[in-house]
Amino acid sequence: MLDLRLLRTEPDTVKAAVARRGEPTAPLDQVVIHDERRRAVVSEADDLRAEVKRISAEVGAMHRDGRADDAEELRARSRELGSRIDELAAEADQLEEWIRRILLFVPNMPADDCPDGSGPDDNVVVRTIGYDAGSYGDHNRVPHWDIGTELGILDIDRAVRMSGAMFAMYRGLGARLVRALIDYGLDRNRDLYEEIRPPTLVRTETMTSTGHLPKFSDDAYQLERDGLWAIPTAEVPLTSLLSGEIVDEADLPMRLMGHTSCFRREAGSAGRDTRGLLRVHEFDKVELYGFCTPEQAADIHAEILDRAERAIVDLGLAYRVLDLCAADLGDASARTFDIEAYAPGSDRWLEVSSVSWCRDYQTRRADVRYRPAAGGRTQMVHSLNGSGLAVPRVWASLVETYRQPDGSIAVPEALHPYMGGITSIGPA
Repeated sequence: MLDLRLLRTEPDTVKAAVARRGEPTAPLDQVVIHDERRRAVVSEADDLRAEVKRISAEVGAMHRDGRADDAEELRARSRELGSRIDELAAEADQLEEWIRRILLFVPNMPADDCPDGSGPDDNVVVRTIGYDAGSYGDHNRVPHWDIGTELGILDIDRAVRMSGAMFAMYRGLGARLVRALIDYGLDRNRDLYEEIRPPTLVRTETMTSTGHLPKFSDDAYQLERDGLWAIPTAEVPLTSLLSGEIVDEADLPMRLMGHTSCFRREAGSAGRDTRGLLRVHEFDKVELYGFCTPEQAADIHAEILDRAERAIVDLGLAYRVLDLCAADLGDASARTFDIEAYAPGSDRWLEVSSVSWCRDYQTRRADVRYRPAAGGRTQMVHSLNGSGLAVPRVWASLVETYRQPDGSIAVPEALHPYMGGITSIGPA
C-alpha cells in the first residue's frame, strides 16, 4: 500500500500520481482527515497518561506523608482520566483500521517515466522483433484450437465437459510440450534464480500482501471452508516468503523463481477472447521474482525483462514489448513492460509476460524490510516480478507459428532437449 508518511507530508504529489491512473483521489483526502484526527487522539492520550503519572506520584507522596484521605480526590480524577484514555485508544484503533481499509483499495503511484494514457490503446510499443505479416503462409493462419483438435494434442471439449467453460486439457505430445516449456523456463534461469515450489493455496493475508485482495476478490477462487485462496500467480506466495522479516542489505538483491499452477476466475471476460487458450481459468507459469533495495530496482527490472524476452527469442517467436501507460498498470505496479507474442492463426498479439516493478507497495503490506549496511533505521524492500514463461499463450503462438504445410508442428530447436529428441508433432 502507499506510504502514509509520504501522503501526510506530500499529499498533492501522491494525489497527482494516483490521478494519472484515472483513479479518484477523494479516498486519499479521507485518509488525510482520518490521519490528522488519529494523531490528535494519540497526542491527547499521551498527555493524559502523563497527567495520570503525575497524579500517581502525588498520591504516593500523600500516602508517605500520612494524608491518605486527602488523596481520594486525586484518585478519582485519575480514574476519570483512565476511562478517557481507554476511549481515546479505542478511537485511535478505529481510525487506524479505517485508514488501512481505504489504503487497501488505492493503487500504487506510477513511476515518473511511466507513459501517460487513459487505457490500453495508449500503451507504447517499445520494439517489435521478428514480425513480418507476409512471412506466414496459409498453413500458419489456422488457430491453435483447430490445430490441437486435428492433431489430438488439445481437447477443449472434454475439458469443458469436466470443468466448464475456459478450461483446457492437453493430450499426448501436447501435454509433453507443456512440460517441456516449463522445464525450459526453469532451466534457463537456474544460474541466478533460486527455485521455489510454494503452496498453491494461501491465506487471505497472503493474497492481500500483493494487492489481489480485497479489491479483486471476484477474480480469485476461494475455499471458504478453509479460509484459503487458489493463487493467481506464484508472485503471491513469493511476496510473502519474507513476510514480517528484516534482511541484511548484503542479502539483496534476492532472486527467486517458481513454477506453479495458476487460477483466475477472469470475472467479466465471458465471450471475450475466450476461445482455445486465449483466456483460461487454470494454467501453468514460471514466475521470476526479485527483492531488492530501491537503488537496485532499475537493474533487476531490466534483468527480468531481458530474461523473459530472450526466452521468447530463443523459441523463434515474433513478439513486441509494450511500455504500459499509467491507466493500464496493474494496481500494485509502478512500471510494467508487457511482452506479447504474435499468434498468426489467431491473428493476435498474446501477452506472454508482464514484468513489473512494485516499489514498496507490496512489501509494505507484507512487512518486508532490510537493514541498511550503513546503519540507521530499517527500510522497506522493493519487489519485482515477471512471467519467465506463461505456458498457454506461448503454446498457442508456438503451435500456430511452427505449423507446417502438411499439418504437423516443427518443435523449436530450443525445446528438443526437453521433448526427448522429438522434433515434430504429427497426428496422434
